[in-house]
Amino acid sequence: MGKITGFLEFQRLNEAYAAPAARLKNWREFVLRLDDDQSRQQAARCMDCGIPFCNNGCPVNNIIPDWNDLVYRQQWRKALDVLHSTNNFPEFTGRICPAPCEAACTLNINNDAVGIKSIEHAIIDKGWEEGWVAPQPPSRKTGKKVAVVGSGPAGLACAQQLARAGHAVTVFEKSDRIGGLLRYGIPDFKLEKSQIDRRISQMEAEGVEFCPSTYIGDAADAADGLTTRTPSSLKEEFDAVVMTGGSETPRDLPVPGRDLQGVYFAMDFLRQQNKAVAGDRLTGQTLAKGKHVIVIGGGDTGSDCVGTSNRHGAASVTQFELLPQPPESENKPMTWPYWPVKLRTSSSHEEGCDRDWAVTTKSLQGENGVVKKLVAARVEWVKDEATGQMKMQEVEGSEFEMKADLVLLAMGFVSPVQKVLDAFGVDRDGRGNVRANTDDYRTSVDKVFAAGDMRRGQSLVVWAIREGRQCARSVDAFLMGDSDLPR
Repeated sequence: MGKITGFLEFQRLNEAYAAPAARLKNWREFVLRLDDDQSRQQAARCMDCGIPFCNNGCPVNNIIPDWNDLVYRQQWRKALDVLHSTNNFPEFTGRICPAPCEAACTLNINNDAVGIKSIEHAIIDKGWEEGWVAPQPPSRKTGKKVAVVGSGPAGLACAQQLARAGHAVTVFEKSDRIGGLLRYGIPDFKLEKSQIDRRISQMEAEGVEFCPSTYIGDAADAADGLTTRTPSSLKEEFDAVVMTGGSETPRDLPVPGRDLQGVYFAMDFLRQQNKAVAGDRLTGQTLAKGKHVIVIGGGDTGSDCVGTSNRHGAASVTQFELLPQPPESENKPMTWPYWPVKLRTSSSHEEGCDRDWAVTTKSLQGENGVVKKLVAARVEWVKDEATGQMKMQEVEGSEFEMKADLVLLAMGFVSPVQKVLDAFGVDRDGRGNVRANTDDYRTSVDKVFAAGDMRRGQSLVVWAIREGRQCARSVDAFLMGDSDLPR
């Protein structure tokens, strides 16, 4: 458990960032990982708390105290093995996970949690640098074939686990590159795509076959230039099919002026920029340079739009959130060890952004078909006496206007693409997701499984990895009668 008195001797040490003025000039990652000595000192703070709440706070149940102790003792390779035992892609989570493990850390009762995420980041990066992350091809082949539809974190985790179990795995992806929303939904300044590329190379060496630019569903619904496969053809060719696509249907804004030019979904905006960084030549890319940008939605996707707009050179960036401003810090006795609701300021916000809460958009106004102004109003949330639920009501006389040359809708996602679910013929839950439980991840259609956002709805990368791993075990047991894969 690190050094017995370490939590008394050492303070939390956060990873350093490149200065905003420097990092806004490029699309590179700017978080500077802890060096060996800093990581050792941070790991020394992991106390002998008796019940490691961090393990349960982490969706993949990382064995955090164990690899903290190994880092403290400078046994880096063993630490990497322990980290990989529960997480296929710690280089993703070590960069973009919000770290619910740290919220659950016993030291967080004093607002001084162990820097678990920074230690994870240090372990995996050192593993790559030292050449310890190598392909793990299976010792035997089972003769079974599995199709994985979707190459985001759930699909990649599921595919890697199944390939290591000896199955022949093919991953289908409708985009032109592998990675799903890791590739096109997260800006490069948070996750450089070389992190994905080297994992793909590892998985190819383990026997996974990747088929990008391939749409699974009705050919009439596919974009131009894509290869099309039907779900029925996959079921004929493969012994099992796993649906691991994302929750890709964005929540829209049904207000007057929504159809004006300059009003876009956040993912369309982010995807274009990621393709440009990858070297693609785009015609008509949406750029924020010199524009007054308004981002509607206060989550991570909205924050990514803020950072991207600032790198474009926006004249101003404003972010609206419908809910009230959360408290600066949580009530620890009420919330710990659970994930708290509190004010969170991202690195993108620090680069330049005006934020406002409890604001609703009433209309968008423009000239010659182009958005020029946003009309908004203040709202308050009051409890409905009949139902006990909180309901929103507009504050009388609070309407105001703002300049708006570019409006980005980042209000979350409501469900997977329904046409894909229609093509597979699977049952859905009340939210439009694939109906499947976490015991076996099986859908209502024989041989078809589902995991990740397509099953649970919009969620975190770390949850997608967990579901992909668990689903792989269920598929392996379905094919072989039993499974040695971890759950």
